[in-house]
Amino acid sequence: MTADRAFLGIERSLTGRRWVGPGAEAERLSEAMEQQTSLPLAVCRTLVRQSVSPGEAESYLAPALRDLLPDPLALRDMRPAVERFLKALQKREKIAVFADYDVDGGTSAALILCWLRDMGHEATLYVPDRIDEGYGPNEAAMSALAADHQLIICVDCGTLSHGPIAAAKGADVVVLDHHLGGETLPPALAVVNPNRQDETGELSHLCAAGVVFLFLVEANRQLRTGGISGPDLMNSLDLVALATVADVAPLKGVNRAFVRQGLRIMGQRQRPGLVALTDVAQLDTAPSSYHLGYVLGPRVNAGGRIGRADLGARLLSTLDPSEAISIADRLDQLNTERREIEASVREAALAQVEERGIDGPLVWAAGEGWHPGVVGIVASRLKEFTNRPSIVIGLDGNEGKGSGRSVTGIDIGAAIQRLATEGLLIKGGGHKMAAGLTVAKDQLEPAMSRLADLLSRQGANDLGPKDLRLDGILMPQAATTDLVEQIEAAGPFGAGASAPRFIFPDQIIRFAKQVGSGHLKLSFSDGTGPTMDAIAFGAFGGPLGVALVENGGKRFHLAGRLDINVWGGRKRVQLRLEDAAEAT
Repeated sequence: MTADRAFLGIERSLTGRRWVGPGAEAERLSEAMEQQTSLPLAVCRTLVRQSVSPGEAESYLAPALRDLLPDPLALRDMRPAVERFLKALQKREKIAVFADYDVDGGTSAALILCWLRDMGHEATLYVPDRIDEGYGPNEAAMSALAADHQLIICVDCGTLSHGPIAAAKGADVVVLDHHLGGETLPPALAVVNPNRQDETGELSHLCAAGVVFLFLVEANRQLRTGGISGPDLMNSLDLVALATVADVAPLKGVNRAFVRQGLRIMGQRQRPGLVALTDVAQLDTAPSSYHLGYVLGPRVNAGGRIGRADLGARLLSTLDPSEAISIADRLDQLNTERREIEASVREAALAQVEERGIDGPLVWAAGEGWHPGVVGIVASRLKEFTNRPSIVIGLDGNEGKGSGRSVTGIDIGAAIQRLATEGLLIKGGGHKMAAGLTVAKDQLEPAMSRLADLLSRQGANDLGPKDLRLDGILMPQAATTDLVEQIEAAGPFGAGASAPRFIFPDQIIRFAKQVGSGHLKLSFSDGTGPTMDAIAFGAFGGPLGVALVENGGKRFHLAGRLDINVWGGRKRVQLRLEDAAEAT
């Protein structure tokens, strides 16, 4: 079976996708690994897709942070950044942490605040309001902080903030960031960023919290040379894991070890903020990367999107369980409000996109009064729907603030930065998969036209409907909890390392109904063995839900990812259904 032939002959599934299975070479390598390692074939297919050889399988399944952690000093400006930080600690200078309002910013701030607190030093937290101040440092805030602090540390922001950093007169500024750098750096004492233009790019996959963790590793190392013990950084990996997944950083190299170890730390329920957050989200199983990205991350983000911008960082850094519960409850309420606002904007944006057409290199939408806190999420939904780079902009008078999301292989951050350089945007920047922008209303059409041209040059015009990549066939009786746990050992899964997706062929739908707000619950079997449960989130937002509920006794091929559902203390394998096709 070749990689370019439709798997099981499915050229168009119920969701309109073409199914593509593993190629002949991947199957050969998987079978060879099975023979050499005695691992289940499903696990071997997962490892082969990650380019793991049989000899590497054992170490890949048990990644050790000590083997994968890079030397912090490999990043430019790391040494002067850490030396200035420790000088401020030694002299008991006032330190301010200026953080972005998303998960990566909140966790980065919490990492530094907790480290300093463990060293007996309190710092000031400043998180700008998304609507009133926008992304990143601004001149008024930096000037005010500099008047009362000797050191300002900008986390998950600052790389392009030339004017605001220059306004911090009388204070030293250190930037710990990962967003794409420009041709020149701001007038900071140090800019530690793996995506500076003069970096090698070997650590470009780090999120800001990963950069901050390396910064603190180096701080501990320098303290040890003076005979001083720094805080235990292993216990802070829960924050690094949350940021890495929520910021959609690729799960490769040290990122994979960060998330693997961080999930274990999180499972020990030591951090009051994360304990309160998992409880309010009614998460009663061991956390996984899925929970970080889709359950916890959105709640931490909710404060920055439509509430108080500093709620996430405060939750993640507090030691007070009562305060943690109060903040977590508030974030949960805000997240519910965010979903309602998002649904309204998504509907309007999708109507615009469909009217404008989805065959070009860019899909975009803009609307008066669209909440800037949800435009990024809606851009993600448009990207998923169209398999095209997407921009969504909320207009307010003569100005619009927007967010963009991209697909693999198309660098939207570089294109947005080019637009800002050309003067078509008031400001803009980001990284390969995500970007933010501010645009004058009268420049909206020319800016989007130019952006479409730049993305077309990268190949965005040649994108077709997104294929559904599959890793093989399973039958219900083979999908045991032991197998799922072995597959999970090849994780964690996320950006750049997607969870394996399997087909259950020629299945009978035994039971199907709508549950919650548009989700589908069903059970199925092959007619000879036990039934298996499945859940399809948001299935009634498209054709999948209705087709399977009103199945008319037809048989279906069912495609999705495996997980373990725990109910009443019992473990049961469940299919997270993503697509289906009639079995002919």
